[in-house]
Amino acid sequence: MRTSTYDLITAGDGNRLLTTGEAAKLLNSSRQHVVDLCDRGELPFVTLGTHRRVRQSDIDAIRTRSVRLTRDQERSLWISYAVAGQIVSNPPIALQLASKNLTLMRQSSRGQTQIWLDEWEKIVGGRIEDLLATLTSSSPKARELRQNSPFSGLLSEDQRHQILDAWKFSRATSAE
Repeated sequence: MRTSTYDLITAGDGNRLLTTGEAAKLLNSSRQHVVDLCDRGELPFVTLGTHRRVRQSDIDAIRTRSVRLTRDQERSLWISYAVAGQIVSNPPIALQLASKNLTLMRQSSRGQTQIWLDEWEKIVGGRIEDLLATLTSSSPKARELRQNSPFSGLLSEDQRHQILDAWKFSRATSAE
């Protein structure tokens, strides 16, 4: 059976083919950067006529590529682990706090922060499992989201200090 161009472009399972412009939007980069990735062989592509197309799964792999966490990102992740624990313990209270915080955060935010708050709104309004996965992920997207977390106030100051002390201990023992 022969596969049509339409079937390739609309295929599911991450095999959907994207234009370089669509890929650039997903990567939050320029179209030229995507073309350069293709030309350097860092991003596989197919040619349809004279146009490059890249698979959605290849773009997703680049977006979630694991890069070593910075010290601040590690600390943020540890706090997010504790936030996830609080959410599991009492989802209604945690989600109510997040919704209230999102409303307050919107009043004084602009630009890219608004985009992250929109994303948080979707996540907070969705499945608890997806929220927990976001909070505990080390993906670039999750790292960015944690910079604008709507869960401020969910942990007490004592809990935060205990978590940060545990994180420092973990860093000290792993360095040995």
